[in-house]
Amino acid sequence: MSDSQFRHEPDPDDPDWMIWEIRDPERFNALLGKFRVRRETENLARCRMWPQPIHSNLSDVVHGGVVMSFIDISMFAGSRMLGIEHAGRSVTLDLTCQFMAPGAIDKPLDAEVEILRETGRLVFLRGLVVQDAVKVAAFSGTIRKASPPR
Repeated sequence: MSDSQFRHEPDPDDPDWMIWEIRDPERFNALLGKFRVRRETENLARCRMWPQPIHSNLSDVVHGGVVMSFIDISMFAGSRMLGIEHAGRSVTLDLTCQFMAPGAIDKPLDAEVEILRETGRLVFLRGLVVQDAVKVAAFSGTIRKASPPR
C-alpha cells in the first residue's frame, strides 16, 4: 500500500489538525469515521475521532473493540506526525490496553501517542485515550516499520 492511499493534509475546517484518512472507504480504517491528528511536542502526537452510535455497545458507550482499533490506528497516525516515514504501511507487533472508564458517544475521543524509542525497524509507543478530563484507557505497543517503497 502506498502512502498515496492515505489522505494526509491540513484540515481546512481546523488548521491545527491534519486529516488522516484512508482513501478507500471499504477498508477497515474507514469504520472509525472522521479522524484527525496533530503534533503536540517533539515526542507526542494527539489523534481524535468522534464516536457515533455505530461505535457503541449495548450500554450506549464506546465499544471496547472500537477503542482498541482507535489506539491501533492512532499508533500509526501519531508515528507519522512524529516523523516515522511510511507509517501507514507498517504493522502492529503488539498492543496492550488497560480500560479505565467508558467513552461517551458524540464527544471527541483523543489518543495521546508518545514514541518511547525508535530503532532501525521498531517503534515503541505508549499513550492514553482521553475524553475531556476522563482517562478512558492506557496503552503500549510496538510497530514494525515498513521497508521504503521500491
